[in-house]
Amino acid sequence: MKRMEAIYTVDPSDLIESVSKELQNVESVEAPAWAAFCKTGAHAERPPAREDWWYMRSASILRKVYLKGPIGVAKLKHLYGGKKNRGHKPEEFREGSGNIARKILQQLEKAGYLKQEAKGVHKGRVLTPAGKKVLQKAAEDLSSLKVKEAAVKKKEAPKVAVEKKVEVKKEAPAKEKPVAKEAPAEKAEKKVEVKKEAPAEKK
Repeated sequence: MKRMEAIYTVDPSDLIESVSKELQNVESVEAPAWAAFCKTGAHAERPPAREDWWYMRSASILRKVYLKGPIGVAKLKHLYGGKKNRGHKPEEFREGSGNIARKILQQLEKAGYLKQEAKGVHKGRVLTPAGKKVLQKAAEDLSSLKVKEAAVKKKEAPKVAVEKKVEVKKEAPAKEKPVAKEAPAEKAEKKVEVKKEAPAEKK
């Protein structure tokens, strides 16, 4: 896998999370005082729930500039907009805050991650080599971590022993030969011939 391809293949949410932690160590990237209670646009009903949302938005903008640069505040306002809840009326799209996008672009440019450039008709900010390096390093760390996790899961998976089915030929039960039943021995009755004596003739 090429180094630049890792930025496209990893999960964007994981990449933004990783880059935001890196940006917290940069001095020029810092949330202003009003970031604690401001909304991110007219479509939002409440301020962001996360305390580090400024660094998350900065990391997200850094990735957007890499994918769509050169890009300016106008396009970023549209990308970070959303639908506004108007009660019983149909929802309508509202752009995101231009002030937030502008401040973040200025901070990232001051940190050396962005620069202004014009490509043909398009003008705006693009990534510097330092900005690309931050994204590449985070993406490569995530991809290598996933490979290690996949290898560990593969080792932990129970090995299913493949049992060879041995075909046992069942022998047919031997047919019992019919035993000839012996006829009951007939008791030979001796016929005793009784000779009847002829009656003596009377004189």
